[in-house]
Amino acid sequence: MPPHAVHVVHRARLYADGRDLVVRDARGREHRYAVGADGIRRAVFYPPTDLWGIVQKRPEDRWGVLVFKGDDGRDLLHVPLAGWLPEARCLGALDLRPRKCLDRTGLRQLVERLRIPLEESPERVTASGVPDDGGESRPYRAVHAELPAWHGCAKPLGVFGWFIALVIGVAARLPWALTVAAAALFLLPAGDAVVRVRGWWCKRQQARLADKTEIRPSPAAGSGATRRFLRTASLRVLPHDVVLTNALGEERRLGRTGAHGVARLVRLVDAGTGEPLGVELRDGQGEVRAVLPWRSWFAGSPGSDGWTTLVDALKVPVSDEKYRRRRDARPWWQDHTLAGDARRMSPTEGRAARRQVAWYRSVAGAHEPVVLPFFSAWLLFGLMSDEVPAFLAGLLSALTLVLSLGPATVSALVSHFSYDRTVEVE
Repeated sequence: MPPHAVHVVHRARLYADGRDLVVRDARGREHRYAVGADGIRRAVFYPPTDLWGIVQKRPEDRWGVLVFKGDDGRDLLHVPLAGWLPEARCLGALDLRPRKCLDRTGLRQLVERLRIPLEESPERVTASGVPDDGGESRPYRAVHAELPAWHGCAKPLGVFGWFIALVIGVAARLPWALTVAAAALFLLPAGDAVVRVRGWWCKRQQARLADKTEIRPSPAAGSGATRRFLRTASLRVLPHDVVLTNALGEERRLGRTGAHGVARLVRLVDAGTGEPLGVELRDGQGEVRAVLPWRSWFAGSPGSDGWTTLVDALKVPVSDEKYRRRRDARPWWQDHTLAGDARRMSPTEGRAARRQVAWYRSVAGAHEPVVLPFFSAWLLFGLMSDEVPAFLAGLLSALTLVLSLGPATVSALVSHFSYDRTVEVE
């Protein structure tokens, strides 16, 4: 998840508690399903089809959906695999077979622990979703959005409220309607600010965990490392999880137990020169779950200490493997299965990094910082008025301008002049 949604990674869980299946959402609320009579009796995996339509309309279904069914065949719970796959942002829909995701997410192991049969349906997921079971009630869907539901409601409510109140205020000459219009428009940047502050606070709380081992990048000289990469990227080893944070602040977690947990460290070395290229974190079935480029993480002067710390903290078998790359492959991971992961776990070029972390480009919409000031400017004249309603409307409009342009401007300046500057390392 991106930085403003890391609370989802910290809190959301799907686990067995005795003979109950428990789904805990990002707010800590639990949905319990009994296993057995009058509860869950089997699990059915629905592979995807019409891949293009699914990716466009229901991207969380792109690797299929696991459905837990009751005695009468009713769907009780839908679990889209993409929502529980740590490397979902690093792989395309065509790079991984859906059946493999059952193992990578740990869902197959969970079904085995619940002692219920697992079947594959001949029917497939389409852009409209899992085939209807004929029941009246809609099953719970274990999907966690990057933005809260209220944030999606605040935007249309703010724009619609601004327009209606402004028309009424001008047509009926009602001073307080202009205040309502300004307040409605203020909902947009205020909602964005709340989401960003909450994300910052959640990251701050998680950083206080005491029982952890943290490995920071130790790049080689001339590797193009930026302050953003050195300050943001990390690998933390917790008692039950391995937490990887890339240069953009996106966080994902890999388990340390079970068939899907990190069970082996493999250092890839160039088949021709013997030079270390990268480190793979593999699970119990030998599948690569994450890639750390050696030059960015362990090639610096204290890099050997970081490698030793990682090996000691994970306490899993370690081995070296020769990796044959194309002579023209730049960078070396160009043909690797997790090339996208290696790219994200490396320093990102300044302009590309700013484009990917900028709030109005990656989250809210590129036109919002232009539209909001334009709409707010109509009511700024109220700051010069002696009437309370007009003054409040002007004040709220000014606050809208500050919240919509201020953080974005400060972030762009700090990124350009500090965060995305290349750091010379020894």
